[in-house]
Formats: sequence, structure tokens, C-alpha cells
Amino acid sequence: MSGGNGPKIEKSDEEWRSELTPEQYQIARQAGTEPPFTGKYHDSKGSGTFYCVCCGAALFESGTKYDSGTGWPSFWQPVDPTAVETRVDRAYGMVRNEVVCAKCDAHLGHVFPDGPQPTGLRYCINSASLDLKSEGEE
Repeated sequence: MSGGNGPKIEKSDEEWRSELTPEQYQIARQAGTEPPFTGKYHDSKGSGTFYCVCCGAALFESGTKYDSGTGWPSFWQPVDPTAVETRVDRAYGMVRNEVVCAKCDAHLGHVFPDGPQPTGLRYCINSASLDLKSEGEE
């Protein structure tokens, strides 16, 4: 179920634009951010697996999702350590760790060291970058 295995998915800007909604494109392909408390998964209690909206790679399990109070879906670990990658993000005068899909480089959100145990991490992820599928849909 690893998201990072196999070759990277690379598409042209035009291909991504044609496959995604304008909001998904702006967030996942241009490192945008949805306003807090507006994404469809910020308070979702559904069970299943969250997949990358761009390439369909498995990213997070609903069992690792928790209410961080930040307004974005938060997880304490990815489905597999190779499913996501982190990069230093120096935008907006801050230094943060950006989280991207290991398979297609889609911007997912950021990871912070203030999450719950057992990892102590908070993967703060945009709903627009995710697609939740329940166990029957996977």
C-alpha cells in the first residue's frame, strides 16, 4: 500500500488543469491553502483511506486522523513512511515542512512537531488534496 514505490507521475500543467477542479489545481499543484474550517474533511468522521486527489496514491488512514482544532484534517502518521515526502517551505516569511505526495509531488499541506503520540507529529492536510474512500470503495 506504499505511495512512494514506482516511478513518479509527471504530467503537464495543462493535463493537471484538465483533470482537477480549479480549487484542487490551485492547492495541489500550486501549493495553495484552503481557508480553515472550510474543507470537506476538516471534521469528517468517515472511515477508510485518504488518497491523493491527483494520482490516487494511498496517503493516510482514517484511524490516524484526529481533531487538532486547526480547521484542517490532521493525521499523526501517513499510511506508509514512503507515501509522503517533506520539503522546507520558506514562503510567507516562515520556515515550515511542506508535505507532498511521494508519487506525484502534489502539495498536501505541512507537518508540525506538535501532534499526539505515538509520533508527536501533526500532518495538517488540505481537504482539496484528498479523496476519502471507505473500505468498500478501495
